[in-house]
Parts: sequence; structure tokens; C-alpha cells
Amino acid sequence: MRLIINILLVLGIVLGVYLLYSSIQEPIAFNAEKAKREQAVIEKLTKIRQAQEMYRNITGHYASNFDTLAYVLKNGQFMIIQAFGDPDDPTNTEKIQRDTLLKPAKDSLLVLGWNVDSLRYVPYGDGQLFTIQADTMTYQSTLVDVVEVGVARKVFMGKFGDIRFAKYDDSYDPNAQLKFGNMFAPNTAGNWE
Repeated sequence: MRLIINILLVLGIVLGVYLLYSSIQEPIAFNAEKAKREQAVIEKLTKIRQAQEMYRNITGHYASNFDTLAYVLKNGQFMIIQAFGDPDDPTNTEKIQRDTLLKPAKDSLLVLGWNVDSLRYVPYGDGQLFTIQADTMTYQSTLVDVVEVGVARKVFMGKFGDIRFAKYDDSYDPNAQLKFGNMFAPNTAGNWE
């Protein structure tokens, strides 16, 4: 009888140690995984923001979907205007000359090492896509272009995409979006900045 009690006590201690270890390990694992996954998504959103700026330099507007964004960046051209002579120099007596050059946008993609077709996919998202919106709005009596691209945290957080993990981070909301831009203001800042 005493042997059975000792075995049960040892099993109870082992179970207690395991539960204690798990309760300490879970918040550490959550915070490490959250940092890693959010950093990967932020890097992808930064690339998408740069791609949207490139698209805007070509077309004058932001892309409202990834197919259009990819097509224009593969087939569009940047207009580069070179000025010969200094238009700001008051002593300049020479005529200012301008020359327009066209440079393929895909050359910039090659330099950056981007596959523009894969920008749409959320890292750790199992094939999920970023949401993308673009439009124009009137801001301070001026028509301006606006863009917003983002994804809810629960899409890329995997098993940690549950509200119960908010107990380890007060600011964590799996339904909140990690995004850049704003459909109600001409702003392309990311909400992580």
C-alpha cells in the first residue's frame, strides 16, 4: 500500500512539474512566435508598399488588386526626366534642356530580387492573401489617392491566433489588422511604425 502511495506521489510531482513548465513555456513560445511572424508580415507589407509606390509612379494611382499591380510592374515603364542646366541658378544664361527617358519597371524588380506575383501571399498564412483596397477621396478640398493593404493577425499567427493568448500581451488582438495605409486619409504609414 505504501508503495502505491509513493508511486502516486511521484506521478503527481512529475505531473506538477510538467504543468509548471508548460505554464512558463507557453508565454515564452507565444511571444517568440509572435515576434517572428509579425516581422515576416511587416517585411512583406513594406515590399507591397514600395510596389504600390512604383505602380503609382507609373500610373498616377494605386493598384486596387494584386493582378493589376503585378501586370503593370512587369510591363510598365518609369518616366525619368533629366534636366540639363540648373533652373535654380539665377546666373544661368543657358537654356534649360530636358530629356525624357523610359525605364522598364521589371528592371527595378530584378535589382530588388522580388517576385511580384508572390507579394499577395501572407507569410505563415497557408495561402491566404492580403486584403488590398485603393480609391480616391477628397481631402482638404483636393482629390487624393488612398490605399490600404493588411491582414488580420489571426491569419498568420497559426495556433496562437486565439484571443486567449491576449493574457500574455495586453495589446494583442488576433482580429486586429497589421496594415499600411488608410482609406480615410492620404497616409501610407504602417500601424507597426
